[in-house]
Formats: sequence, C-alpha cells, structure tokens
Amino acid sequence: MRIFKSIYLVALAAITLASCGSVKNMAVPTMDTTVNATTKKGTISDEDFNHWAHADLVTDSIPGMSLDKAYKFVEGKTSTTVIVGVIDSGIDIEHEDLKDVLWVNAKEIPVNGIDDDKNGYTDDIYGWNFLGGNGVSAPEQLEITRLYKKLSHKYEGKTDKEIETLSKVNNDNFAAINKSYKKAYDKAKKQYDFYSTFKSTLLKANETIKEKLGKSSYVLEDLQAIAAENKEDVAILSRVLGSGSTVEEYAKQLDGGIKYFGSQVNVMYKVDFDGRAIVGDNPEDITDVVYGNPHVIGSVDDESHGTHVSGIILANRNNNIGMKGVANNAVLMSVRAVPDGDERDKDVALAIRYAVDNGAKVINMSFGKSWSPNKEWVFDAIKYAEKNDVLLVHAAGNDGKDIDVSENWPNDTTDKINEIADNVITVGAMSSNYDENIPATFSNYGQKNVDVFAPGVQIYSTVPKNEYAKYDGTSMAAPEVAGVAALIRSYFPKLSASQVKHILMNSGTQVNMEVLVPKKDGAKANFSTLSVSGKVLNAYNALVLADKMVNKK
Repeated sequence: MRIFKSIYLVALAAITLASCGSVKNMAVPTMDTTVNATTKKGTISDEDFNHWAHADLVTDSIPGMSLDKAYKFVEGKTSTTVIVGVIDSGIDIEHEDLKDVLWVNAKEIPVNGIDDDKNGYTDDIYGWNFLGGNGVSAPEQLEITRLYKKLSHKYEGKTDKEIETLSKVNNDNFAAINKSYKKAYDKAKKQYDFYSTFKSTLLKANETIKEKLGKSSYVLEDLQAIAAENKEDVAILSRVLGSGSTVEEYAKQLDGGIKYFGSQVNVMYKVDFDGRAIVGDNPEDITDVVYGNPHVIGSVDDESHGTHVSGIILANRNNNIGMKGVANNAVLMSVRAVPDGDERDKDVALAIRYAVDNGAKVINMSFGKSWSPNKEWVFDAIKYAEKNDVLLVHAAGNDGKDIDVSENWPNDTTDKINEIADNVITVGAMSSNYDENIPATFSNYGQKNVDVFAPGVQIYSTVPKNEYAKYDGTSMAAPEVAGVAALIRSYFPKLSASQVKHILMNSGTQVNMEVLVPKKDGAKANFSTLSVSGKVLNAYNALVLADKMVNKK
C-alpha cells in the first residue's frame, strides 16, 4: 500500500483528457465520547494546522485526537520505553527527527559479520531488510501479476469461456485472475501511451510554433495571431498556457504520469520482470529464511513512505525541531518488507515474527493488497504476535471500498466475520472537516472489518534528507493509532494487546452525523456504519480509560 496522494494536478487531467469482528463488552467511564453534528470552523493557526491531527475538537474546533490534553493527563506518571516495529519501505534512520529515537539491538556487535545474538539475522542493529540490496530501491510486481504468471501457462490458447470452465475444474480462480490482470494492464498501458504521446505532441507543437513566430518564447496572445494556420498546435498550446503553466512546466507534470504508469507497465504488470533476483531466496518457501540484510534505509531518495509513517508515530518530541510524534517514550524498529509494488506474504509473515522476537509491543503495517496466495503464513504470524502479546495496527486501504465485501490483505479474518485473533486493529482515514466530509474521500471502510478512524489527510511528517511533507492515506491514519497504542503500553504496561485494541475502539469520539460514503457518488450513511466502533481516535479518552482499568476506578 503506497501513500494516497495526487500525482497529477486536477487541472492537468482535465486538459489532457479533454484533448484526447465486534467490539467486546467493556465498561466505558464517563467521558466526552459523543459530539453531535455541527459544522465548525478551525480556530488554530496555519502553523499549528500542520499538526491538526493532534488537535482537540472542543478547544480547537478540529476533530483531532486530543493529544495535548492526553499529555496533560499523564503528567507526573511513570512511563516505560516501548519498542514500535514499523514494517514498511526503507526508513531514513539518519533523519534529524528519528536518529535519536531508534531501537538498537544491544546484543549485536555492529558490522562484524557475526550473528552475535544468534537470532538468525547478522548485524541487525536497527532492524532488518527483507528486500535485499544496499542503498537501492526495491521495485516489484503486483500480486495479480505474479498469480497470472504462475497459472497462465495452463490456459494458453484457451478462450475466455474455456478458461472459465477449466478454472472451475482446477479450482485455482484463474478466470478471475485473468480478467483482473488484463483489465488492469490494459488500463495502465493506455494511460502510459496517452501521457507519452501527449508529451511528444506538446513538445513538437512548441518547436513548430516557436519557428513559426520566430521567437524562443511566446505568450497566449501570440498564438491568436496564427490560430487559423496552425489550428491543432495552437489548440494544444493554448490549453497549456491557459492553465497558467509554461510548456516546460507542463512537460514535467506529464513526466510524472509517464513515470507512474511506466512503472506499472514495465514493472508491476510485466510478467517476466524479476524483482526478487536481488534477494536470492525462494519466495514460495516460508522455510527459506536466510535472506536479506541489515540495510534498513534502502534507497533514501525512494523511502519517503516508511520515513513519513515513522515520524507520525515517534518523531522526537524533545529536540525542538521539525515536528512531534505521537509517542514520547518509544523507539523505532525498522523492518523493510514493502517494495514499490505488492509485498510478498512471506516477507510480511517473517517481518512480523522478527519484530515480535526482538521485543516490539506495537507493530505498524501501512500496506495492503487485493490478493494473498499464501495468506496462511500471515495468519500464523498474526497468531504468533497474539501469543506474545503484540498489537498489530493495519491501514484499511485507499480504494474507497467496503472491505466487508472487497478483498483487502493482510487481515485477521478468513471469512470477513470471525477474527482469527484479537490483536489486530484496522484503521480508516478521516479528514479535518467536522461535517459530512469527515471520512477521507479515498478511505476504505467496513462495519465489520474497519475498527476505528483516525486522521489521515494532509498529515505532516518526516521525509528523507531532514525534510518534512504532508501526505494523505490510511497509511498515515494507522501510525496515529500506533502512536496512541504505544502511549498506552508505555504508561500502562500491564494492559494486554487485546485490551489496548478495545480501549482504542471504545474510547474514541462517537460521530453522530450523516456523511458522504467514499467513492459512492454523493451517497450518504451514518458515520457509525463505516466501522465496527463508529468512532474516531481520541488519545485523551484512551488514556483515561486505560487508567480506570488499571486502577479499578
């Protein structure tokens, strides 16, 4: 699952297209958990709005998680350090806001080429990289491509009708895989060809008009004088200049589309691409575990996702630079297992086990996919985490789908009804709008399979090379929850992973209003129907409830 953010300007798209489980019973103390529907205007400064997710609905008129109020509640209380595992892309652990909050494997001697602690991972000082390589990115196919490649040879020369019949006999679901793969590839190829062709046409028209005008640069008014003679070229260039961009700026924007869809055509949907060659293991064998390396950063230029997620959870709160993460006494264990493409079930399963075995009490998982051929490996890892009292926080996904119906992996249920364990919390994304737009327009939802919502739009956090940026996504909402979970486990370490999960769900702010259902063309539903709890994350309420449970108040 990659971050949900627009790659192209809406205006660009318009111009170019024109031209061609149930909550367990738990006593909830008296607290402000319900706010009735009203439209409120934010009262905090623009600078503070960078951290709107930390705001309080009552005092700031913004539906944040009441973090400052939470910290006032725990003033004077003792906390213990919590290890938070972040399974993601590479993470820039040298970032100014992360370098001082890293988990360090004290049992391992750095760079001596020996597995000193005998945990199976040599020189794993800050975590482990299951994607191989040192300082390089990790492009991969999508799971649908891998499944298509694995099965398609059995159906060569067959018609769609024959495939459907034979697929039922073989019980391998290839009919659905075949249809899904070809539809996705064709869509990506058309988009790639469109952006590539449009850029070529634009640059050619630009040279033609410059030669016609005898100028190295021109403005919109210059085009009007030759419109009759060069209709097609003038039409394209007029749209570009009319959008407020220069031809050169517009061409760079088109490069974004070419790169994005080119990656899909040439890597993600390319049947003969082998992204696993750099790793060297057998991804179909869960017992083949000796692979990877300790280089958790990956390619620093490409690892904005994992770095952004990590900052949300635990960016240094005490160094007076950059930003403040949610948790104040937590350390980051970096586990690199999410490529630019779909993660492998094997890597996810082993990444969970690695984090559990090395002391993580909260694990953030901001990734996902629609197909999971070896889901049983991940299920076993989830149960292993539950056995060892570890909470897994998972992003619900950014497809605007009801995952009570649509597939979304990994998850904690085989039938979308019964949970296999009680240590996974799935998180949807919300915006800063306390009105019908409170659900993020892209967020997945589900009354049975999404547990709670948290801030996930325009979230400010760390990105590589000591920089900061705002991203959107359930990838950003999950670490908000993971941060609060770390706070609870830090101040109230006696509480189990299951108890922390239900505290987070039961203590949230209940939103009583009709809202726009993501990607449903204006359809509305009560917010309470979009998740199990019907609530949004509230750090203050969560700590109050944790305190009451531990101290029997």
